[in-house]
Amino acid sequence: MESKSLDSGSHRRPSAYNDFQHTQVTSVLADGDVPYADHELDADERVIMALGYKQEFKREFSLWTTFCVSFAVLGLLPSFASTMYYGLGYAGTAGMVWGWLIAMVFIQCIAMSMAELCSAMPTSGGLYYAAAVLAPPGWGPFAAWLTGWSNWIGQITAAPSVDYALAAMILAAGSITNPSYVPQNWQIYLLTVLIMIIHTVISSLPTKRVAQFNSWGSTFNVLALVVTLIVIPAASKNSPKFASSHEVWSHITNQTDFPDGVAVLMTFVAVIWTMSGYDSPFHLSEECSNANVASPRAIVMTSGVGGVMGWFLQLVVAYTVTDIEAVIDSELGQPWASYLLQVLPQKAALGILGLTIICGFSMGQGCMVAASRVTYAYARDDCFPFSKYWKQVNSYTQTPVNAVVLNSVLGILMCLLILAGTTAIGALFSIGAIAQFVAFIIPIFIRVFFVGNRFRKGPWNLGRYGPFIGGMGVVFVALMVPILCLPSVTKGDLTPDLMNWTCLVYGGPMLAVLIWWFVDAHNWFTGPKVNVEHAIHHVHDEPEINEGVDPAPAQEVEATKGSDKSDDTLPK
Repeated sequence: MESKSLDSGSHRRPSAYNDFQHTQVTSVLADGDVPYADHELDADERVIMALGYKQEFKREFSLWTTFCVSFAVLGLLPSFASTMYYGLGYAGTAGMVWGWLIAMVFIQCIAMSMAELCSAMPTSGGLYYAAAVLAPPGWGPFAAWLTGWSNWIGQITAAPSVDYALAAMILAAGSITNPSYVPQNWQIYLLTVLIMIIHTVISSLPTKRVAQFNSWGSTFNVLALVVTLIVIPAASKNSPKFASSHEVWSHITNQTDFPDGVAVLMTFVAVIWTMSGYDSPFHLSEECSNANVASPRAIVMTSGVGGVMGWFLQLVVAYTVTDIEAVIDSELGQPWASYLLQVLPQKAALGILGLTIICGFSMGQGCMVAASRVTYAYARDDCFPFSKYWKQVNSYTQTPVNAVVLNSVLGILMCLLILAGTTAIGALFSIGAIAQFVAFIIPIFIRVFFVGNRFRKGPWNLGRYGPFIGGMGVVFVALMVPILCLPSVTKGDLTPDLMNWTCLVYGGPMLAVLIWWFVDAHNWFTGPKVNVEHAIHHVHDEPEINEGVDPAPAQEVEATKGSDKSDDTLPK
């Protein structure tokens, strides 16, 4: 292959150099390093190559279809149904409506800060890549290691927890029509496994088909949510139909052993778990057209639309529920199904439950797709054992099928917790909330407190308010991590069945990952690996800078050392 030689002594800057330097990104590529391209590049390919990666996926996601996958992962209706035990059960209606409203302010700060990072660095690695390139010198690999593993743990627990809740709702519907039937844990497990296998097959299809499926699913999610918001108040069988505003907004039904304020904070697990899917556009950015604008917009759209519509759902439930304890402790084993039967005639309740089940199926599918892209991106940088298998892109579907299968197998094994009871499997929900938000906040923390104004912004950015908005998100997560690990009872009431096992189930793997780092991984893991070829000479001229673009990139890590930077990888 013939190389286009770049004359470093010439005062005329080559066009390839300008292409990459004028792309508003923060990259693992060293200053002056120019990727080699043997064909004309479009805008998206210039961006991804400037970040150090080849274009390996077809860009068949648009702003709408990317938003659809993200909104499907968010799955407001099935997410609320899955976490109703926490939102309503810990602090009653007042805790639910105020908890969602307060938490959403801070979650929106995190989403906007993430969107800013995505615009500057639109890669499948997402937050992991951002943590690596923003970290102070020498700390990039460690920051990427922690971010990547925490994000991955959160991602691979998403589909199993959604599919478990989905299986429980399906069997609860069976109990409604046949009151003598009581679902058994082994039945829930087997149905969960079947659903995960179906999701695995769909997630392994070509990108275009996956995008279409999620587009339909997300559209159905929105319509089902609107129908639910209308039907429940209109068809309520209770008299009066609505509780008083004073009771809804002021009556905290504290079912924990903690003060009312702490109980309200504990309800945030429902909000955080529900709203943890808005990072999906980041991971799909290598498959999205006009990614450094469309992907951050999809992140903010998902968080904003999801936050508003989710709060409306909280209000509808808060104004119509009549007996909170009956909903939480029902023999159906599914609070959402119990609530629907409490406020609606049986046929209407089954209809809304059916809509929720279909939405839950779409949500689990979206979670599976997003998780597979994360696994692929991390395997591309050899984070996992046997990474060479998980980073393969299927030649026919052009999707990471091996990564999909790996996540599915791990999810099926995790679902064995179902056999240990509701407390054990419930830990998956808290793990997903903590793991995801810890991963969200690490690169934002570095951007706010270590990079500051030296951050090289993309076309979608927060301007001078970026550090302040990111700082609010950091404070929120620092407060919530210990809160989400609290059990609902204390002292003599605390038994193994009521213990919050999140700190063990999340902390255990993360402790193992830390030990692995200090014992071995720090010797070979260098963060994101460049896989593009490079021009044979570096260019040392000062680059021309577009007006309004900060010329100072963030601090970079030595991510390319020992990988594709050696002479034998240069084009001959």
